[in-house]
Amino acid sequence: MGAAMASHLVGVEGGLSVCDVSGAAVEPLIEAGATRGITPAATAAGRDLVSIMVLDDAQVIDVISGAEGILTATPLPSIIAIHSTISDATAIAMAELARPLGVAILDAPVSGGFMGADAGSLATMVGGTDEAFAAARPVFAHWAELILHFGEVGSGTRAKIARNLLHFISFTAAAEAQRLAEASGLNLRRLARVVRHTDAITGGAGSIMLRDTTAPMEPDDDWYEVLTHVRILGEKDLSLAVALAEQLGVELPLGRVALECFGPGLGLSAPGSGPERLGPPSEDTP
Repeated sequence: MGAAMASHLVGVEGGLSVCDVSGAAVEPLIEAGATRGITPAATAAGRDLVSIMVLDDAQVIDVISGAEGILTATPLPSIIAIHSTISDATAIAMAELARPLGVAILDAPVSGGFMGADAGSLATMVGGTDEAFAAARPVFAHWAELILHFGEVGSGTRAKIARNLLHFISFTAAAEAQRLAEASGLNLRRLARVVRHTDAITGGAGSIMLRDTTAPMEPDDDWYEVLTHVRILGEKDLSLAVALAEQLGVELPLGRVALECFGPGLGLSAPGSGPERLGPPSEDTP
């Protein structure tokens, strides 16, 4: 993703320098006009903005504060943007290390995968000062369509962790749905086509992220009627899935948790406690 993001910066005013432990990774960028940096420090020296896209916390720490890290550059860069998904504590620690040196840290993880990086259509969630965000935003705009400032250092990373929680739980749910479909004798590839097609239309899970709070909802809330309808349909369909799984002998741990938590997760009453509850009755229902 880092190479794809950097490809949108070739030829920008001020020039582009790139560095990677793998020379082959940056070779296409060098051929396109970028300058090769031998170390993080040499690459960052005197730059307005240095972007980091590596694997994990240990690599981020090494690139910033290691023996040949960015903070040993002469002169130091103005802003370091961390695009990797790491711990918010690491982002804060790096900011505290850099601040006395006059270097601003932005934690700016991205979402959209290689496809978004290649197309220049990523989303980036940014934590840091208003001044650093304003300075970096025009550069980020070369490879991102959506650039949002979430607050202080660490907040961009917290937003990415929450976003990826949804992402990978949904992958686990997809595996569960495939097990149910497979036990039903269905073609999994055709089901996958349906999922991709309809999520592209509805927006998937993001389509119910409508409120400014997760607190319980009052009946006079503008979203109460809409989300009550969502809850009615969701609990009905989840009940049908759990019942089918019982018939087929398939375990649906996420499905059962979703049925129990669906209404409260929307800010509505607990299952079975409101008149809006629909779906097949449980065995202990009179």
